[in-house]
Amino acid sequence: MQALQDDFDQMLRRWWDGTDSDLAAYPVDIREDDKHIYVEAELPGFNKDEIEVTLEQGVLSIRAQRKTEEKKGEQHLAERHFRRVARSFMLPTTVDEGQVQAELRDGVLMLTLAKHEAAQPRRIEVK
Repeated sequence: MQALQDDFDQMLRRWWDGTDSDLAAYPVDIREDDKHIYVEAELPGFNKDEIEVTLEQGVLSIRAQRKTEEKKGEQHLAERHFRRVARSFMLPTTVDEGQVQAELRDGVLMLTLAKHEAAQPRRIEVK
């Protein structure tokens, strides 16, 4: 039974640090209002130079890669160190790909994507 638990722990550790599936995941929230789509991605421990955001043909991709440093001494457990993380999302055609803002604050990447003006609701005056 202990061998099975050890194998499971090792599998989780490899998934968590990105060595098994090559990429680990991170939590993301996506919401919208009439004028914008907002994306918030938790990327704790990454600095802005380690994060890449691309938007191409309606696909938003967020990738981060930590530059790991060698630690002296015998390492017994290393769960905190992601090597790479990445997620991609298909966005609606209403997004104006030229109007994207990105900010990293307290380990959360916040993206604001403007919608095309034609896609925004308009109030029509009744006469």
